[in-house]
Amino acid sequence: MFFQQLGLHFLFTAVCQPYKGLPWWLLGHSFLIMIALIFRHLYFPMDFRALVIDLDGTLLIGESLPPANRDALMRAIDAGMDIIIATARWRQMAERIAQQLGIGSPIIACSGAQVYVPAEGRDIFDYRLEPGATGRLYDICNRRQCMALAVLDDAVVMRTDTDIQIPGLATARELSLEHHGGVRMAIVQGSDAIGDIRRELRRGDVNVFDAVGPDGGALITITARQANKGTALRAACAHLNIEPEATVTFGDAENDTEMFKVSGASVAMGQATDEVKRAATYVTGSNEDLGVAQAIDRLLRLGSL
Repeated sequence: MFFQQLGLHFLFTAVCQPYKGLPWWLLGHSFLIMIALIFRHLYFPMDFRALVIDLDGTLLIGESLPPANRDALMRAIDAGMDIIIATARWRQMAERIAQQLGIGSPIIACSGAQVYVPAEGRDIFDYRLEPGATGRLYDICNRRQCMALAVLDDAVVMRTDTDIQIPGLATARELSLEHHGGVRMAIVQGSDAIGDIRRELRRGDVNVFDAVGPDGGALITITARQANKGTALRAACAHLNIEPEATVTFGDAENDTEMFKVSGASVAMGQATDEVKRAATYVTGSNEDLGVAQAIDRLLRLGSL
């Protein structure tokens, strides 16, 4: 848009009318407009239209939504921005945060395997693990007796050796394709199982990303090869009729870097690894230091990061 605007003024001054016939005041006016456009491009590079925000380790502290982060998001909404949640949590968990914020934009859930539109009650993006990869994953989890979650259509199943009952979760001592097929995302915790998954599941079949749980613990997410937060963001932006480059993405973990690649600007949290920080265009404070609020306030104040 900047170069289109600048080109119009060059065209007007140099082509549309003979140079010698231009009044001095009109030439000066066009020159000032060109200078203003250059200044705007340098200091206010683009009009951002949406903030895309991870939850765990980014917007939230544990399970809590800090008032300062919520207030900053409200100021962004008042400035005309959409808010898109992009999380490794399953859709139902993410939707509860969206309801707290009063937003109805698409939700990127399951580490990018699903994009759900609350206002329409439907998915606009939905990728599942192939049965072969799912079977190999289940074999590892059952063999290692690790903590594993499988996110299915409207159910989440946890592999456990205990009789624990957790609201919203079904439990099973063994995961099987027969009873637990159609996996959008699996979450695995436990170093032995994670090592086996990285060795035995081919990277060409699945995405395996490091992630952070609500308690700050390390885990991995496993999704279909086509599913990541970057491709999911493109789908969400198409639904909102905006360009991905008009978004600012916020995250703290490896699975966030895919959406960093497609957004116009990206914000890594202060506690993120050096690899995640290098992938971002800006580094803010940690989630415990309310880094989301810090970055949004800077964006709204300066127009850039």
